[in-house]
Amino acid sequence: MAQQSVTKIILTGAIAGIIGGGAILYGQRGVENLQATTQKVNTKATKTKTISDNATATSAYGKISDAVVSVLNFSKSGTNSYQESSEGSGVIYKKAGDAAYVVTNNHVINNAAQIQVMLHDGKKVTATLVGKDAMTDLAVLKIDPSVVTTTADFGDSSKIQVGQKVLAIGSPLGSEYASSVTEGIISAKKRLVASTSENGQNYGGSTVIQTDAAINPGNSGGPLVNFQGQVVGINSMKLSSSASGTSVEGMGFAIPSDQVVDVVNKLVRDGKITRPAIGIGLVELSAVTVDDQKTLLKIPTSVNGGVVVMSTTQNGPADKAGLKKYDVITAINGKKVTGQADLREELYKHNLNDTVTITYYHQEDKKTVKVKLTQKLES
Repeated sequence: MAQQSVTKIILTGAIAGIIGGGAILYGQRGVENLQATTQKVNTKATKTKTISDNATATSAYGKISDAVVSVLNFSKSGTNSYQESSEGSGVIYKKAGDAAYVVTNNHVINNAAQIQVMLHDGKKVTATLVGKDAMTDLAVLKIDPSVVTTTADFGDSSKIQVGQKVLAIGSPLGSEYASSVTEGIISAKKRLVASTSENGQNYGGSTVIQTDAAINPGNSGGPLVNFQGQVVGINSMKLSSSASGTSVEGMGFAIPSDQVVDVVNKLVRDGKITRPAIGIGLVELSAVTVDDQKTLLKIPTSVNGGVVVMSTTQNGPADKAGLKKYDVITAINGKKVTGQADLREELYKHNLNDTVTITYYHQEDKKTVKVKLTQKLES
């Protein structure tokens, strides 16, 4: 039966999730975090200029290297002493008032009793946690601005191109190799990488940049940089093996800078991230066979992308708006939705209690409906 085949897709757990969910970059088999054992900051992505013909890895590194730091995570050891438990990387992106701000990965500073930052010149300073967000695996620290000489600029990650050269800068294997730089290319602009939370909850996936620039444990939180010397991503994880156990090389992932900018500003402002949800269970249309699309979903053959509603939260936003099982969402506020990554990207641009316009197909009928985002995502 057609219905059974669609149900089977969901039960296999390929890409089904609850939208309103985020993704924590933890725990998926073969995916490794790259780490061994209320003042508003108006940061924004800078318009990326055309990269000049004489731009080189050396010139790009020179523009940003002093802003790249090592982040040291200390655990409590005894009554009044601390012991270093792990190291990662970070990048100083802003000086404002009495603080300089550092972005890193949440998993770099997770469970830290004390955090230190080692600057490019080797000087170590104490850092204070401003806020963290497990779902995007981002955290913001602040340090004494008097020790900061250089801050990094964010580039526009929506403008990156496949094949474009990039650098990964950080502290692979720890601060002993601080300020290491590797070169590679953008392998893919958008990948939806499935992963789970620390407690095993499946949040679906996270949209990341794929690169073949060499990144290793300790690179977590360091910048992915274009040849203009701008941060286009924050390195967060790599794929070390496939689901079948096949060894993998050259598949690293970075959180896009446009997403980073949005998250760090909210963390500095509020200390946390509150996400809206529309309250649906879904499967991507691309995972449904052509026959099922015709006989079960009954959508026009011209519809070639979207997400299929498989369930709705009772009295949730989608339910109240009249969305039903097997409806196919194709746009939010006029922005095309080809899959779960697009849906998340558009949804998370909004705040709790915002109203969005959802375009969807109910069988052959194309419809729009206004949905108030009253459901809060619980992580």
